[in-house]
Amino acid sequence: MALTIVEAAKLNSGDVVRQAIIEMYARNSDILRVLPFESIAGNAMQYNREEILPGIGFRGINEAYTASEGVLNPITEALVIAGGDLDVDRFIVQTMGPNQRAVREAMKVKALSHRWTLAFIKGDSSADPREFDGLQRRIPTGSSQLVAAGATSGGDALSLFLLDTAISKVDNPTHLVMNKTMMLRLSQAARSTTVGGYLTYSLDEFGRQVTMYNGLPILIADEDNTGAQILPFTEANPGGGAAASTSLYVLSVGEGMLVGIQNGVVDVRDLGEVQSQPVMRTRVEWYTGLAVFSGKAVARLHGIKSAAVVA
Repeated sequence: MALTIVEAAKLNSGDVVRQAIIEMYARNSDILRVLPFESIAGNAMQYNREEILPGIGFRGINEAYTASEGVLNPITEALVIAGGDLDVDRFIVQTMGPNQRAVREAMKVKALSHRWTLAFIKGDSSADPREFDGLQRRIPTGSSQLVAAGATSGGDALSLFLLDTAISKVDNPTHLVMNKTMMLRLSQAARSTTVGGYLTYSLDEFGRQVTMYNGLPILIADEDNTGAQILPFTEANPGGGAAASTSLYVLSVGEGMLVGIQNGVVDVRDLGEVQSQPVMRTRVEWYTGLAVFSGKAVARLHGIKSAAVVA
């Protein structure tokens, strides 16, 4: 059964350090907070993705059916190794207290969460074989799951009709992913009597407010570990011109759709003092990846410029 890492933390309630690390991962990434992870054996998962259903028809008396088997595409998703070493100088620990180690560990985990979120959207194994392919690479040009915001040079304003179109392309949609500016644009549109857009609000597992569009929670892909925007207004536009647009994604997370994969949960090891230098080291590692079981688990709406939303 696939569990979110928040739920996984509950299963590790006896390991205080590991539980804290897992919860910090989720707290610092909207994606990691909601995405279920399926544990696998080995270093990769193999599965068949349904692409085309077999044909069905009618026949007359003494006529034969036309054989049709449909199309299944075999997919292999390999795990990657994400993590890092958390070093704190013994001088800091002794003069400022052991809690300083926890403070710096929290900073490292925040950076790891943001870096994983970047890979979830923009990961490209052809550019860096150490990471998994993200959603952008999994929805190539020409895909039926790719929706253009328009064909205007320089990008187009977000259209609620095209947003609803992208949502309709996903089976059992559960979430939207966008940058913070686009969420604010939707809030602006909801206050306009000429545009609209049905927004509601709820609370997440940590008691923070979550904006919802037509019942779908909006997940914010904000900054990566370097402070750069994950979904900036610097993507190429379908209509050409200066690259000044962004994308948003529609997800269906859950078993049989979009899930993370892992071999074991986040591993936290206190290595003690490093022999080569006077620092206390904690190592955090996670054998992780991404699996898209259905061709209709994700859709991308691209070519959106920073402008007021239109109907």
